[in-house]
Amino acid sequence: MSQSPFLAYINEFMITRRYAKRTIETYLYWVKKYILFHNKKHPSALGEHDVGHFLTYLSAQNNVAPGTQAIALNLDFNKSSQQAKLPRVLTQEEITALLNAVAAQYSLQAQLIYGSG
Repeated sequence: MSQSPFLAYINEFMITRRYAKRTIETYLYWVKKYILFHNKKHPSALGEHDVGHFLTYLSAQNNVAPGTQAIALNLDFNKSSQQAKLPRVLTQEEITALLNAVAAQYSLQAQLIYGSG
């Protein structure tokens, strides 16, 4: 049975990023189920509503465990295009206040952790 070009692309993409063989197999399994659930529509033609519909189906009809549903949620490849949240950087005054608030017995460790980045 030949694999679709889309599934072959996902397989190659994950191999080049050194995903574990079992992880690749699991993701391909869920991608296939997602595509079949939506009558073989290409995932690029589907949106968030379709992902929600699929996850609801898994929960309501197949009684899958929350962990299984979380794995299936990784089908939403559009998430990677969302802008990452930038970390909050503390000011020097906030760092000083934080380090002063640490108990004396942990002060050295906290300063070393902060100083090492």
